Amino acid sequence: MVNRKLTGAHYGLRDWAMQRITAVVMAVYAVFFLCFLVGLSGAENYSQWQAFFGKIWVKVFTQVTFIAAFLHAWVGIRDLWMDYVKPFGLRLLLQAATIVWLVGCTVYSFYVIWG
Repeated sequence: MVNRKLTGAHYGLRDWAMQRITAVVMAVYAVFFLCFLVGLSGAENYSQWQAFFGKIWVKVFTQVTFIAAFLHAWVGIRDLWMDYVKPFGLRLLLQAATIVWLVGCTVYSFYVIWG
């Protein structure tokens, strides 16, 4: 049986690191996408957009960024529910609804990017 501490100095370290890492991934993608929009790669018509987003590395980078955004949202919203919603049942319901929503968004993002 593994004893897990629910409080202590290192309990929030994983969440803190997750927020920072996912924020960096999203910031790098935002700069990358902004460069594309400004014209470094060209975005003048639909066929150029299609050709750009048809590249496998762009699809992977976009999917990784979406996953990072969903993980970032999960940590933030979960902390919000834990800090401000005191009734356990309501908090559990809100966390479960958040999980269902984010999993649905993740599945849909795979459909949009790869479909």
